Amino acid sequence: MNIQLIVFDFDGTLADTRATIIQTMQAMMKQLHLDVKNESDCAATIGLPLRTAFEKLYPALSAEALGLCVESYRKIFNQTKEALSPQPFPRVIETLDLLHRQDIALTIASSRSNASLQDFVDQLNLSKYISFVLGADDVLHAKPDPEPVLKTLEHMSIKAEHTLVVGDMPVDILMGAGAGARTCAVTYGNATRAQLREAHPDFIIADLSELLQIIR
Repeated sequence: MNIQLIVFDFDGTLADTRATIIQTMQAMMKQLHLDVKNESDCAATIGLPLRTAFEKLYPALSAEALGLCVESYRKIFNQTKEALSPQPFPRVIETLDLLHRQDIALTIASSRSNASLQDFVDQLNLSKYISFVLGADDVLHAKPDPEPVLKTLEHMSIKAEHTLVVGDMPVDILMGAGAGARTCAVTYGNATRAQLREAHPDFIIADLSELLQIIR
């Protein structure tokens, strides 16, 4: 397997943002006097664009109300992340460094906005490893549509057969498979192993450092 490019998800794959996201969601729900969803329901939407996540949680809301949810969430998130700053998962930095030393291109495709994503990449000192960042606002069709990976492949001038997509949610795996790339699911994120298996990834790992064995 000649892997030249690895496309990573961000939330739940490279960084542990679960508590920050859920706390922000629940604060937004309280602020807008919505039914406050539990942690499990909120976590199930991680990896989706914000508006899609809120549509899933509140299918009866109007387009205007969904817009207010997104606006409120973003304002609260900027405050929450200061008090509850996400950190890389164990061995993420070491693994990225070793992959980078092997001249494997490393990129991120996330449902987070590009600006928010860039902020975290800089904050967590990932910019030395990550050569391209693609957010939800950079595509017309978000995960599980293959567009984020296809757009990354075009930008990097690398073929799908030399690409591995790594994520913690079924939408990541479906996105990668739809683009014709190999896929790898991580079990330490926001989906269960059973949910990940249903998406049929090529590999399932419990620690990002296991990527080194897959590449070899």
